[in-house]
Amino acid sequence: MYDVNSRHPDDFINHQEILETLAFAEENRHNEALIDEILAKARKRRGLSHRDAAVLLDCDIEEKNQEIYALAEQIKKDFYGNRIVMFAPLYLSNYCINGCTYCPYHMKNRHIPRKQLSQEEIRREVIALQDMGHKRLALEAGEDPVHNTMEYYLDSINTIYSIKHKNGAIRRVNINIAATTVDNYRLLKEAGIGTYILFQETYHKESYLALHPTGPKHDYDYHTTAMDRAMEGGIDDVGIGVLFGLDKYRYEFTGLLMHAEHLEAAFGVGPHTISVPRLRDADDIDASSFKNGIDDDTFAKLVACIRIAVPYTGMIISTRESKACRERVLHLGISQISGGSRTSVGGYCEPEPEDARSEQFDVIDNRTLDEVVRWLMEMDYIPSFCTACYREGRTGDRFMSLCKSGQIQNCCHPNALMTLEEYLMDYASPETKAIGDRLIDREIRNVPNPKARAVVEENLCLIRENNRRDFRF
Repeated sequence: MYDVNSRHPDDFINHQEILETLAFAEENRHNEALIDEILAKARKRRGLSHRDAAVLLDCDIEEKNQEIYALAEQIKKDFYGNRIVMFAPLYLSNYCINGCTYCPYHMKNRHIPRKQLSQEEIRREVIALQDMGHKRLALEAGEDPVHNTMEYYLDSINTIYSIKHKNGAIRRVNINIAATTVDNYRLLKEAGIGTYILFQETYHKESYLALHPTGPKHDYDYHTTAMDRAMEGGIDDVGIGVLFGLDKYRYEFTGLLMHAEHLEAAFGVGPHTISVPRLRDADDIDASSFKNGIDDDTFAKLVACIRIAVPYTGMIISTRESKACRERVLHLGISQISGGSRTSVGGYCEPEPEDARSEQFDVIDNRTLDEVVRWLMEMDYIPSFCTACYREGRTGDRFMSLCKSGQIQNCCHPNALMTLEEYLMDYASPETKAIGDRLIDREIRNVPNPKARAVVEENLCLIRENNRRDFRF
């Protein structure tokens, strides 16, 4: 029985409710009156139910689809402006005891070299990332209770935060690790993580069990309730996502939104971020052998409908996608992207040798961070290295209340400009710096509060002329 408040996944990700939702959406895909009614509801910027959103996803009336895309783009601008938050992944270890059939880290893979970064190796990787200009990392690791212990994660987080190289500093560490206990989530919170991220991979339980035949990840219920335990452990910001291509995308879309609705109902705040990765080739993984892959048009529609359904939630896209695809979905709802990424264990300080490669998946967008930053600015986006909300305590429901009221713009826009100026001064190529200087001079005028604008102008001068850093609202 469907129950959004239940703590049991069979209730809040209810299979029968999803099937009924998909049937309703298919039945109404040409129902112009209903679609107009849903779009009118969406224009209020309060989000949509999973059932309403499923109707928009299924809609195949071209004129209405164009309205959906235009609305998604406007909602993105309303809540996130023209800012794009930058981050990079850092893979700590690929030791794993799970049998996931879509991931090269599965324990039966004897071909991929197994690695775990020591604290000294982490230090070198972090310095390399700082020297690129990164301020925000997402830590990644396989599941292995012998190698990848909570003590190891806590030591790694402490190492990362302790490193100050030249003007560099990692100011926010997010972490994407296996589902764990409330007590362990509490330890991660105390260590100062930003967002806890865990992808469901697929919400279709039967498919989930088949795709995860062995290892602790086989436990669907434990995995699906990880975010409940994380929030019980005091982690305000959680990030969810599915791996599109494992099961049918309409089912995954509906399950994803139901998960967001559950977190909102049970804890008063939905997910801080939603990621939209697509299945890619990897060491011994052939993505074409999976039959539920989606094309770029379908992917763009998914991004647009997620943005409309959860207007306040950050949306993340990685270097799994091409430059052209990333450019398209930036307009439709994406608010965070990675740049200069490596999906190997290490690889930032020194490239891996060909015979010892450990990538989790093939990177499609291989551009440097500087190239990505310049590309964004050429499209009039502000690449933001801001981490202020996390460090000022604006997390969880406090962040969402500011976001829903629009007040977050008073913080985010100035912070984006000041952290971009840091990047331009410390790391940018001459061409990128010239473009960035023009962008900042133009965007200062868009800081709405005159007093705040004066503070931003003063801080920009201090960054440029006095080598001062880390101003924030």
